[in-house]
Amino acid sequence: MKNVVLLGSTGSIGTSTVKVVEDLPDRLRLVGLAAGSNVDLLARQARRFHPAAVSIQDAGQLAALRELAGPGPELYSGEEGLVRLATLPEADIVLIAIVGTAGLKPALAAIRAGKDIAIASKEILVMAGEMVMGEAHRHGVRVLAVDSEHSAIFQCLDGKPAASVRHLWLTASGGPFRQTPQSEFASITVERALKHPSWVMGRKITIDSATLFNKGLEMIEARWLFGIGMDRVQVVVHPQSVVHSLVEFVDGSMLAQLSSPDMCLPIQYALTYPERVASSRVQTNLARLGTLNFEEPDTGRFPALRLARLAGEQGGTLPAVLNAANEVAVAAFCQRKIGFEGISQAVASALDRHAWISQPTFEEILAADAWARRETLRA
Repeated sequence: MKNVVLLGSTGSIGTSTVKVVEDLPDRLRLVGLAAGSNVDLLARQARRFHPAAVSIQDAGQLAALRELAGPGPELYSGEEGLVRLATLPEADIVLIAIVGTAGLKPALAAIRAGKDIAIASKEILVMAGEMVMGEAHRHGVRVLAVDSEHSAIFQCLDGKPAASVRHLWLTASGGPFRQTPQSEFASITVERALKHPSWVMGRKITIDSATLFNKGLEMIEARWLFGIGMDRVQVVVHPQSVVHSLVEFVDGSMLAQLSSPDMCLPIQYALTYPERVASSRVQTNLARLGTLNFEEPDTGRFPALRLARLAGEQGGTLPAVLNAANEVAVAAFCQRKIGFEGISQAVASALDRHAWISQPTFEEILAADAWARRETLRA
């Protein structure tokens, strides 16, 4: 039995994690639940799983949470609550599925408390990959991937050394605008951008998939997660989203992980690792799928990949600026303040204007993040 703390329990990854726990009641137990503002769903989850502790972002919702969740769990709020849950003595693994940068402090706290962490929040390794992986090495804990792409690479590597790898190939669906002429990008609406062809995901990550910023962030994440230079991290467009990623080895062999797209699979693998546990949730019929296609990504129409590679190669505070500027720009697009192409333009402008720090402290990473949030769209 593994005791699991779930940070971000009411989002898309969080609710998929709940399904996995329900599938494996003899192997997984939820001992901590944290959510942003959905107090009703959080309370239902607390009544269902009886965790030791529950946290909500806004302290003003604690009274409502206590009334709805009933007696039993300790209640916390805000950043302190996330850290409290991440360091629960009884926790074996902390799955972090919080959108944005709020997952960084609890991730570091969990590692320093000797907990394995499973990461669904790209921002953690994008902002502070070197720091997070260094801390994990020092404390002897695992950092496990929940993203389907990184889970696929992890499964294909299977402990093989970085020196045996020629390239990591992250697959991208291409999003809803894979075949849309750039001349039409100015008229792309929020509604169109939210119609992903393969996955059902949260609002922000769906827009990121449309711009390919999601894949750019994954490139930086892979660089740290697997100890591979950015020059060996590549992207290939695969519209069917069945091959979740590939590893190309130095002898020319390639290994891929395939399955029908369902986030429950990588979540279950992270939570039950190193075991594989039976599940009937994901069924893949290759004959029915038929043809699998692969294409070169168009960095002219989707400059996010070029910007992410630049930030990942230069490192330091630049990835934090890339991530924060993109968050602000995506929010502005969803509020119809800028157009679809304005997302990449705003990020490029922030990267150009940033005063780069090559070896930042934790405080300097947070300062770069705050600077980018203030300055994006101001120019």
